[in-house]
Amino acid sequence: MEKPWVMTQEWHDVLFLHWRIAPQLVQPHIPKELQLDLYEGQAWMSIVLFKAKHTRLRLLPPIPIAGTYLELNVRTYVKYKGKSGVFFFSLDADSRLAVKTASAGNFLPYLHARMAMVDQGETYKFKSKRTNRNSFPETLDLSFRVTSSMPKKSRLEDWLTERYCLWTKPKKQLFRVDIEHSPWQLFYVKGTIYKNTMASFLAFSFPQNLAVTHYSVKKKVRFFPPVPEY
Repeated sequence: MEKPWVMTQEWHDVLFLHWRIAPQLVQPHIPKELQLDLYEGQAWMSIVLFKAKHTRLRLLPPIPIAGTYLELNVRTYVKYKGKSGVFFFSLDADSRLAVKTASAGNFLPYLHARMAMVDQGETYKFKSKRTNRNSFPETLDLSFRVTSSMPKKSRLEDWLTERYCLWTKPKKQLFRVDIEHSPWQLFYVKGTIYKNTMASFLAFSFPQNLAVTHYSVKKKVRFFPPVPEY
């Protein structure tokens, strides 16, 4: 990276949920500058949830109060001038301070939600309900358990998870944010979705079954300064 990283955090108990979706349902909802990144002609939508810990800016200690929180994001896969990454439709968090900071200037679509993740030994239970005014109270309610480690990621699993930048478009300017972390070590997962209304703006309802689903124990991530795209 040309510039030094500006923020770091750890992601714990990361759950990836992935579903195929027809490209024509997604394209109208991403910035016109971006192109959908397709896998064998299909677009993909993903829900990713985790616990963020040890959030801090470069050369500073962890942020008090807002340094640890639960996050739930909804994303799709995009390209810009040949470079692949992700575009976030929403990023929900259970820390009002984290939401206020990350959504300043509408840079990223962070929204507050009431969330809980409970480790019951072999099973995790997760529930989130958005609380923002003037926003649909989108809900995710599920349970899952980790079954076994994955010896090697398939081409699709690698394509879905090894993403190292995101794009966002506050107002009229498109920005890219690069991230850095080691490759994902994934585990197989079994679980049940009780309710899922995320991305309610799409003419698409997520199936109530877990499609392509994986878990990772922990990942340390570094974020780099936003870069304007022209």
